Amino acid sequence: MRGLHDLSRRSFLGRGVGAVGGLALPYLLPSGVLAAEGKPGANERIGLAVIGTGRRARQMYGEIGSVCKAECNLIAGSDIWPQKARGYLQHFYREIIEAGDGKFTVFPDYRELLESPGVDGVIIATPEHSRALACIRACQAGKDVYAEKPLCLTIREGRAIVKAVQKYKRVFQTGTQQRSTQRNREAAEYVRNGRIGKVHTVVCQNWVSSRPYTDFSTEVEPVFEGLDWNAWCGQTEPVPFSMNVYLTYNNPGWHNISSYSGGWICNAGSHALDCVQWALGTDDTGPVEVWAERKAWDARVTYRYANGVVLKLEDSCAPMGTPGWRSSQDAKEQASVFGAIFHGDKGTLVMHRGRFNTLPISISQEPIGASDLHLYRSDHHVRNWVDCIKSREKPVANEEIGHRSCTVCHLGNIARRTGRQLHWDPVKEIFPDDAEANSYLERPQRKGFEIPNDV
Repeated sequence: MRGLHDLSRRSFLGRGVGAVGGLALPYLLPSGVLAAEGKPGANERIGLAVIGTGRRARQMYGEIGSVCKAECNLIAGSDIWPQKARGYLQHFYREIIEAGDGKFTVFPDYRELLESPGVDGVIIATPEHSRALACIRACQAGKDVYAEKPLCLTIREGRAIVKAVQKYKRVFQTGTQQRSTQRNREAAEYVRNGRIGKVHTVVCQNWVSSRPYTDFSTEVEPVFEGLDWNAWCGQTEPVPFSMNVYLTYNNPGWHNISSYSGGWICNAGSHALDCVQWALGTDDTGPVEVWAERKAWDARVTYRYANGVVLKLEDSCAPMGTPGWRSSQDAKEQASVFGAIFHGDKGTLVMHRGRFNTLPISISQEPIGASDLHLYRSDHHVRNWVDCIKSREKPVANEEIGHRSCTVCHLGNIARRTGRQLHWDPVKEIFPDDAEANSYLERPQRKGFEIPNDV
């Protein structure tokens, strides 16, 4: 089946949900509920639900399938378009549902889902502008959370998520899956153990920022029957419905519109910059300075950490998110869009997604020893979360880690908006004596969709 962003409106109706339009709520799938050898009974399994059932939720089937089929019940889903939710979840998640007790309910409003006593944890895969409030409400309802990246639309939202997780003692995993990839962990350990010497510079791709809605031409279309467009707009002021907004990458897609997303610097950048934070040992802090070469959505950005390390978003290939970046020949010689290049006084380490290289190669030929620093080991991101639901320990990409990595992305966006050098206090999470920069730490939110002052 082609990705949703490849479909026209007509084929989307015909192929994406039309075949399941007659299903009613709740939708039940037959399956046994008794425990069998190697299969826990319904009461022994963790009850999971999915909030936001679009492209990313569909992709996550491969990530959660083996874990859920073995020890979880996927019992509910929620989406502002229930018809789509029923179709997607039945098609992509049928085996997971059948592996549990077979009972599955779709809720148009996720707040109703959160009231369900059978739900222990929720996977939140909504667009960014709707993610923080869903995370906070889930914590308040006593649910553990796996939230896709980037966590939020603003730095203030991210800090509110952290407060909610810690106040309600929830288990929270951020969807930066490279934390559960062996080679990325090993690469970070090589850097942390000084194998390339003292790191002085880190280079990443030049991911672009999102732009205002008014920068794009979007075709006004009738809202799909049953889709709650007002709820989709969430904290933002509603605009006319358009597939060019609703679909993730459908020119421009909400990923590229600043009302709904921080852009590619937050989406792809959150993976790579999370690895940078990990390798530099700055999971609980961040840079202290940031500046953009000019006031522009695609400007190169530079950060400086307190220890002097400089992080650069360079034009090493076509900026990610602009025409031609996928075919750039330069990209073949650089770290992938999800990686980074670490330069130290003894060598260089190039971290890709799932692999790394060193120059000289002899650096990587000496394994990490028993007496070296070893980082948190997770070999499967969803399993790590489920294991921590049971143990009540912190996952590999917990709430503070997710927030701090996302903050680096947001700082780049703010630097591009101001077009000048900014000083950042990672403890107070403010720009000291800079009212303009501080004004971008949060945004006005529409009534009914506000982040609560007291989470």
